[in-house]
Parts: sequence; C-alpha cells; structure tokens
Amino acid sequence: MTTFLLVHGAWHSGRAWDRVVPLLESAGHRVLAPSLTGYGDKKHLLSPDIGLDTHVQDIVDLLRGEEDVVLVGHSYAGLVISAAANEVPDRVAELVYLDAMVPEDGETALDVQPITQTLIDLAAQQGDGWRVPPMPEQPAPFGLFGVTDPADVEWLRGMLSDQPVRCLQQPVRLDNPAARAIPRTHIHCVGTTPKGITRRPVPALQPNGTPSQVWELPTGHDCMVTMPAELSELLLKLA
Repeated sequence: MTTFLLVHGAWHSGRAWDRVVPLLESAGHRVLAPSLTGYGDKKHLLSPDIGLDTHVQDIVDLLRGEEDVVLVGHSYAGLVISAAANEVPDRVAELVYLDAMVPEDGETALDVQPITQTLIDLAAQQGDGWRVPPMPEQPAPFGLFGVTDPADVEWLRGMLSDQPVRCLQQPVRLDNPAARAIPRTHIHCVGTTPKGITRRPVPALQPNGTPSQVWELPTGHDCMVTMPAELSELLLKLA
C-alpha cells in the first residue's frame, strides 16, 4: 500500500481531488487530500499573514506522521511540495509535479511564473491588495482552469477562494542536499495553455542524476477534474 498526499494549487481546496481519491483508494492505496490553510474547511483562516511558509508547514506537519509518501503538487503547490520535501526528505518517496511550478532555491512564484505579477497588480488596484481573486472563466477551450463542462465549472467555482499575495511573494528554501535524492515525475497538461502562461523545460536529468520522467495529459490545467481516471492511472505507476 502506498500513501499518496495530494496538494491542491492556488484558489482551490482539497475537494479538487474528489474524483481521483476514490480511484486510488479502490486500487488499495491510502490517500490524503487536505485543504491548505485559507481554503475549503480552513477558509475561515484566510488572512494577509498566510504565506508559502504557512502552506509548507501544513504539509510538513502531515508528513511527519507518514513514511514513503508519493507527494503530488498541482500548480502553485509545486513550490509547497518542494519546500516540504526540503524539510522532511526522509518521509518522501517521490515528488510529482502536476502541471506545477518547479522552483529553484530562493525563487518565488513570481520568478517561476512571471504573469503572477499581473494578478498581484490587479489585486492592488481593485481590492485590498493582500489577496488575489480566482482567475475568471475564459471562452472555450480555456474555460475555468481548463474546465469547460458547465456542471463541472459550477462545481469548481463553488470551491474557489482568494489567494493571499504573500504566498506568491515568499521565496522557497531548497538547501537540504538529501532532498535532491528524491525521484521526481512531471505530469504536463498539454490540452490548452492560456496566453501568458509559460512552462520551464524539464532538464534531461533530475537533481538525483537519473533521467527525467515526463508524462503528458491532453487536457487543461485542472486535469483532476477533467481526466481523473487518466491521471490516476499515471499516479498508480508510482505506487
């Protein structure tokens, strides 16, 4: 039995994995899909003080009670899982970057995805400046985070919360050599890419010196909503 720890991205909650969790569990595995502080059942904790460090601690606290975890981070959570693995590398068997930001030591979300600054600027112009509202739905094929089915869009919109700016401005700390030994898998959603979104090329070699592993799904960003079965099949290869 493998333990999967699924970490949602910006604006989302642990409910984003609702279609994936039962598929992994039915294959005999244990799955954790928490909401980070400020989202889902922790939405009432949303505040200007929440940052990347808050979300990293959320995951580190869970990892300390586990072992041999396949740690999956979607989108913004690429920063979260990287920093969490830096803190407790002995608890992590595999890092999975699911259409995710892949940072270097000292980088922020702004460094990895520069368009983030535009969202922060809009938050300052139109709101209180400390939080960024979810990205608006776009015409097909882009939809809401790549989700276009009307029922799915309505369901997804119901779970979204604002993202604290501090999460996007805090640098990630990746200074533990032991974390570099953890195998990595990258899963890219290649169906649609909105204008301004960039993806860094994956180096030929992982930090541990082995060849990089990159898989693709022909769908939009929120593949856990649009292709849960196909995503689960890929994750089960790592079990």
